[in-house]
Amino acid sequence: MPSAEAGAAGPLTAFSPITLQFAQKAFIVSGGRLLLVRKSASDPFHPGRWEVPGGRLEVEGDLGLDDHIRREVWEEVGLKIDPGPPFHLWQWFMPDRAGPGRPAGGQVRVVAAARRCRPVTLDPSLENQEEGDHLDGCAWVPLHEIGAYELIPSLRPVMRAFLSSSG
Repeated sequence: MPSAEAGAAGPLTAFSPITLQFAQKAFIVSGGRLLLVRKSASDPFHPGRWEVPGGRLEVEGDLGLDDHIRREVWEEVGLKIDPGPPFHLWQWFMPDRAGPGRPAGGQVRVVAAARRCRPVTLDPSLENQEEGDHLDGCAWVPLHEIGAYELIPSLRPVMRAFLSSSG
């Protein structure tokens, strides 16, 4: 096996840099219905597909995990929630966009937690969303109808886990 001296070039240096990020997704249920959001046509990855509210942690701004999921849900759908326990962990990879201190061409590995959340308010609104959210709709969907919605691919196994544990 080749030596791995500190700072020495090795076989892994040829790969693109990978940035690690953490995200949370809120599975908000009320009256046997789950809140889904639809990606707009301008979404660079999954235009027109459905998912649940949530997003990536802002390391400098989010005080804790509960604050993070509350902020994401408020920004995306204008609801106040009571965050519940996580029920599923998963990951996905996506291209990294160039930014301060980050060259183009890398990848982002997003590690995510799905959480059951109770709504405190029930009237969703897309008015608070930020430019990068790319949402153009939301719907309270009866649990037995979720299979008719075209979900983003990385959410499909999470949704199966959620529905199988929801009875």
